[in-house]
Formats: sequence, C-alpha cells, structure tokens
Amino acid sequence: MKTRRGQKGRGWKLKIFISADIEGTTGIVHFDEATKNKPDYAEFQKQMTAEVGAVCEGAIEAGADEIYIKDAHDSGRNIIAADLPERVKMIREWSGHPFSMVFGLDRSFDAAIFTGYHSRAGSDSNPLAHTFTGSIYRVKINERYASEFLINAYAAASVGVPVVLVTGDKGLCDEVKEVNPGIATVAVNEGIGSASISIHPALAVRRIREEADRILSGDLAKCKFKLPSKFDIAIEFKDYKKAYRLSFYPGARLENKLTVRYECVDYFDFLRLFAFM
Repeated sequence: MKTRRGQKGRGWKLKIFISADIEGTTGIVHFDEATKNKPDYAEFQKQMTAEVGAVCEGAIEAGADEIYIKDAHDSGRNIIAADLPERVKMIREWSGHPFSMVFGLDRSFDAAIFTGYHSRAGSDSNPLAHTFTGSIYRVKINERYASEFLINAYAAASVGVPVVLVTGDKGLCDEVKEVNPGIATVAVNEGIGSASISIHPALAVRRIREEADRILSGDLAKCKFKLPSKFDIAIEFKDYKKAYRLSFYPGARLENKLTVRYECVDYFDFLRLFAFM
C-alpha cells in the first residue's frame, strides 16, 4: 500500500519507476550510435546512463527511497549500473511480459519517468523515429498516431501510475504536452531530415535532474490521465506479408493489405496482441 507521497521536505517517501530508451538521448542522430558493438555506441551509452542518473538524483532530492529502472532499449543491457546511485534496482533484458518497456511497473509505484524516448514511426521529428520495431510504419489508437510514449503511458495508467516526466526529442515532447500538459518534459534534440540539433550533454543532464526534482516535489495527480473506455487499434506494417500473417491473431482482422485492426476494452488485451506481433 502506498505511503505517499507529496511534497519534498515533509517526510514523504516516493517509489519511482524509470523506463530508459536511447534514441531520444542527447546528441544521438544515427542508429549506429544506438547499436551495441558499433564504434559510436559507447559515447551514447554513457550519455544514456548519465541522463538516467540525473533522474535518479532529482528523484532522491524529492524524497524517493525506491527507484526501479527498466533498461528498455534493444538488448535491455545498455545502462552502466555502476555509475548510478546505490539505491536503484535494475531490470535488464526482456522478460516476455506484455508490459515490455515498462515491465515491473505496478500499483505500488507513485510515478513513472521515461528517459531517452523518441518520436513515433512515421514522424519527421527524429531521424531515428520508430515505434517498437522497424517493421511497423504507423500505429493508431482511437485515431491518434501512437508513439512508444503513448503506448507505455497507457500501460502505466492501466495500473494507476502517472507518467510525470518524459525526456527526448522536441517532437515527442510536443506530443506529450498534447496528451497532458501537466507532464513535465525536457527536449534535448530536434530532428531535421537526417540531422538533429542538440543541446550540450551536460546541460541536458542538469535540466533533467532539476525537472525530476521539481515535478516529483509537486502534485503528481495533475500528471494522470484517464484510460479510454475502449480501444480501436490500427497497426500499419511496411510489409504486406507480415500484416497478413499477424491478422490471424484472435480478434484481429486485415483491414487492407498493410493494416491489422483490433478492438478491445481491456488495454492489456492490446498489449498482449502487440507482444505477439
């Protein structure tokens, strides 16, 4: 049961969940920089870790006594844990649970924070824009184009946990504010074609730390949003063969040669579908 949770300096304790990706990390502009065993990877692995560490430091300042981190990029083995505060607990690799990038999140947490997140597939605001996998062109949830942020934020909402801070590219931060202006954002990159404009890595770390402290020291309730009563899902693939095969998932149907449609009331049903896709 939650003990809560309120403002810094009043003895409150906070349990925080961090989901960390890399394609919205400061300065990143090419998939080589996000891929293990590529020469450019180490620099951005270090910056990814620094930005996660900044959230941890801000959260601790705001009263967090428990911090769980899901390494949510590619292999799930990216963050340099030795560079983080000792009180954190790391979730590495992939369990296979439909919560995927937010696996481990449940009702015991007070807040979730997403770091290094990026714009959705089909957008033009990050050269690395995608939604979970390169085989997907676009995802719509109730006619809104969905990013990994939105898909995971709905997962958090399904267990009653507000997403309070998102860091990443400017296009994603603009989307977050459309969903809920109460959620804090730190934009570190702005994509332009195959290029990006980024702030200094040290400035990004400082802003992220300060924003984590600020948002977690305030009223977290303003960051909550209500789940829709039903979900109309359209997943558009780049390859018609994959769309055809996955249209045989129970309850799914092939809307056209590239798009699989699925409707549900329970959001977990969609997450289960998405995990199998």
